[in-house]
Amino acid sequence: MSFRDLRNFTEMMRALGYPRLISMENFRTPNFNLVTEILIWLVKRYEPNIDIPTDVDTESDRIFFIKAVAQFMATKAHIKLNTKHLYLADGYAVKEMLKITSVLYNAMKTKQMATEDVPEEENNKFKFDLGSRVSDLKAARQLASEITTKGASLFELLGKEAELREMRTAAIARPLEINETEKALRAAIKDTLESVEKTKEMLNNVVSDESSLDAKIEKKKQDLERHQKRLQTLQSVRPTFMDEYDKIEEELQKQYEIFVEKFRNLSFLESQLDEYHRLEQERFEEAENTLRIMQHKLKEDEKDLMKSSYSDSDLDVPEDEGSDSDLEESRPSKPRPTRNSLMAGKQLVCSHTDSEIDADEDDEEDEDGEEEESRDLEDDGLELPLSRSNRPSRGGVRPPLLEESDEDF
Repeated sequence: MSFRDLRNFTEMMRALGYPRLISMENFRTPNFNLVTEILIWLVKRYEPNIDIPTDVDTESDRIFFIKAVAQFMATKAHIKLNTKHLYLADGYAVKEMLKITSVLYNAMKTKQMATEDVPEEENNKFKFDLGSRVSDLKAARQLASEITTKGASLFELLGKEAELREMRTAAIARPLEINETEKALRAAIKDTLESVEKTKEMLNNVVSDESSLDAKIEKKKQDLERHQKRLQTLQSVRPTFMDEYDKIEEELQKQYEIFVEKFRNLSFLESQLDEYHRLEQERFEEAENTLRIMQHKLKEDEKDLMKSSYSDSDLDVPEDEGSDSDLEESRPSKPRPTRNSLMAGKQLVCSHTDSEIDADEDDEEDEDGEEEESRDLEDDGLELPLSRSNRPSRGGVRPPLLEESDEDF
């Protein structure tokens, strides 16, 4: 907003006769109430009979008011207003309102120039009404469009004037014959009478068609009433098969309930069976794992026993054989792991595994065969290292306890 726009606006409003004094300081800050009053006054000045809502208490009411003013000025005066600037109610709003005031001020000036010789009225109020001119403007636009269409058609007809001129001159030069004129008039009269007769026949046919249509309508109404009565009687009478239908429907409902119950039980039993198979599989896998662990432990024990027996047999031998025998006699005998001790350890381990396996024999009979095979494998594994231990050592004689353990085995 410039100072010139604000000054022009205040001067124009004063010239148009706005009752309130507007200063240039009113629009330094947003002043929506003043903008509302000015817009209402300008719209009423442009169209006194216009009805615009003046309630601006809420935000929605203010927006509706601004839109209504902008729409009115766009449709009636072809003035495009910026609603955002009007809603700001500051200097930008003055720039938008200046568009309306300039139109009114120019119209007032033109009227004053046309009526300079007429004395001014006592009151300085200027009354300017464009409401009566709007209809004239619309009529002028319509006439302008009609003039263009008529001019185009006239131009086409004037283009055919060269041909029509010869025909017109020939018709004028030809002498007028009364007989031919009478014949033409009689033919035209005859055609007119025939068209009149046809129109009368059509009217008579319309009357007959109307009566026939009325008769058909009455007949259809009677048929409709008869069918409605028949429908009511059929609805009131109960069919003979309905009792049987109700019984069958009840039986079907019962059978469906039984089916649902059996299906539910079956699904539950299937889920239980699947759970049982899963538990059995887990138990079987646990038993196999325990067997593998025990076999591994037995193999480790055998390896330890073998290593201890080899370490005892591989003692250092002195150079004098006689002294060796004396040393051996005088040396205290060390306890050696015999086969009986191995068998005792094996029996303890097997008894432990047997006690675990017997707890599962009620559920799985197939596992017993696998356990026996594992025991045989363990016995074979024990016999192999024991047979190796039966070999004579370098410096000592095999003790007689091994023979007793072989007999026991």
